[in-house]
Amino acid sequence: MYSKRLDWASPTNALGCLLARKRTGGEPLHDLTQSNPTRVGLDYPDPAILTALASPAAMAYDPNPRGLLQARQAIAAYYADQDLHLSTEALFLTASTSEAYAMLFKLLADPGDEILIPRPGYPLLGYLARFEGLRAIAYPCRWDKVRGWSIDLDVLEALITPRTRAVIVVSPNNPTGAYVGPDTLAALDRIGHARNLALIVDEVFADYPAPDTPPFLTCSALAGATALTFVLNGFSKMLALPQVKLAWIAVGGAPPLVRNAQPRLEMLLDFYLSAGTPVQHAAAPLLALRHRIQDQVRARLAANSRLLQQRVAQASHCRLLPRQGGWYAVVAITDAFGDEERVLTLLERYNTLVHPGFFYDFNREGYVILSLLPPPDSFGAGVDLLMRLGSATA
Repeated sequence: MYSKRLDWASPTNALGCLLARKRTGGEPLHDLTQSNPTRVGLDYPDPAILTALASPAAMAYDPNPRGLLQARQAIAAYYADQDLHLSTEALFLTASTSEAYAMLFKLLADPGDEILIPRPGYPLLGYLARFEGLRAIAYPCRWDKVRGWSIDLDVLEALITPRTRAVIVVSPNNPTGAYVGPDTLAALDRIGHARNLALIVDEVFADYPAPDTPPFLTCSALAGATALTFVLNGFSKMLALPQVKLAWIAVGGAPPLVRNAQPRLEMLLDFYLSAGTPVQHAAAPLLALRHRIQDQVRARLAANSRLLQQRVAQASHCRLLPRQGGWYAVVAITDAFGDEERVLTLLERYNTLVHPGFFYDFNREGYVILSLLPPPDSFGAGVDLLMRLGSATA
């Protein structure tokens, strides 16, 4: 009766059961996985946000498959602030970046085709590919002490088959925090151009570089693209407003490729028209508030990152991998626990929740992933308990 797209085993797991029991019992938790910005105590300019969303113009419905012109103009102005000048015709609005992925998968691939995704990476990408009947093939992102995180371009290129349709890049990566950087982007562009592949570059965390990250690393993939390139972004992370539901696809690359892709994407989006009218009218005033919101997020990320660095520096059994951007931190741990046992013991014994590395498809055990968004008091207490657990067995 049901589609095979949903045909995977999803048994109840021990972590989910334990977490449900803790929450049902009302036990206070140090949730170091919390990535919902509306739940971490930020001081939003509520009246300005609500006023923007209450525009009387939203009472009229004027569907446009690319999105309302005034919203696309506001987004183009955001890029112009970065000296990246986009035509409004290059912008296509969606309700979320997840939906943007789904639209691009429909645009680029037939069932059974392949999409290359990063490993480690956010597990959502594999599911979104499967929902479209595609195979997600993981290419490796490797860590070493000299270069930090880097994409293994040789392996990536070796994974390309006649059924490969696109390469997904997340910059900065979730959860490693590594920007792709101009040299790697140029190499990927050459591969895409030579192999007739599209690049899908997810830049949702691009506005959150770490304080010491060189600006040249954070340049958008739209700058200088010759392969067909789709850049994704949206208000969920940029404005820390996941509930307002506005994202976009920016199309770049050689002009003939762009001209060929745009009408096809427009036709596809015309069947859905999913971006809400109120948020499209609110796009310009909401983007005008971004610095007030982003400054708070950056301050929270910086404070929690400093605290984590201090705690890890005092521990002999773990090290903090450098972070170039994004909302997450990766801690490598050497102790007597396996990843699942460590996470379960930490939650059972200390009411502290972290993500194991295997959640993000790390290729070996010994990693935990922490969100840097939680309130500092809870974050610091949870980190101390994580250190205590490991030091007792190291």
